[in-house]
Amino acid sequence: MREKLNNLIVEYGVIALVVYLTSTALVYLGFWLALQFGWRPSGATGNIAFWGTAYVAAKVTQPFRIAGTIVVTPLIARIYERVTGKRLKRDAQTTTEA
Repeated sequence: MREKLNNLIVEYGVIALVVYLTSTALVYLGFWLALQFGWRPSGATGNIAFWGTAYVAAKVTQPFRIAGTIVVTPLIARIYERVTGKRLKRDAQTTTEA
């Protein structure tokens, strides 16, 4: 699945990378908020454990985030092209190859 993500990043460039990193940040912060409402650490060690728990929980969802990135990136790329009027480099390459 990582190979598909790498191919997607090569094909869509920054858009694929931004989609993946945004989903990672949202999941990480979501777990952090969920833990924040349920568990109150005390001291520096407690805060480190708190962020570590959020990190582990986010890593568990990584295969789902990768799959979501693979599915959503082409749609977001098309929306980006329509809104900005700019063509992505991948379109120029596919038209010259055809």
